[in-house]
Amino acid sequence: QVQLVESGGGLVQAGGSLRLSCAASGSIFSINPMGWYRQVPGKQRELVARIRSGGRTDYADSVRGRFTISRDNAKNTVHLQMNSLKPEDTAIYYCKYQNPGFEYWGQGTQVTVSS
Repeated sequence: QVQLVESGGGLVQAGGSLRLSCAASGSIFSINPMGWYRQVPGKQRELVARIRSGGRTDYADSVRGRFTISRDNAKNTVHLQMNSLKPEDTAIYYCKYQNPGFEYWGQGTQVTVSS
């Protein structure tokens, strides 16, 4: 069983920064990808950033250059550094861990960016 707990969300002004963290417990393997997704009411959950084996990363076009995903395999944590935040970044942010048979999600953390 895998459990994911996000932290670090909050309210910030446009142009500000936040750092999200996701602590994973259970059967976690560094070869499996972890990522951050976000969702706003009435819209589908979307990929924000993902980190795969070997440290390969993927970013949504809307956040590339502003957000940075990182992973500490020794601590089973993944972080999302968010800079130059915009009001359109407002969403609930979810952490995901993917193994070949299943995907696990955290409970989400709210990020609100005021203009």
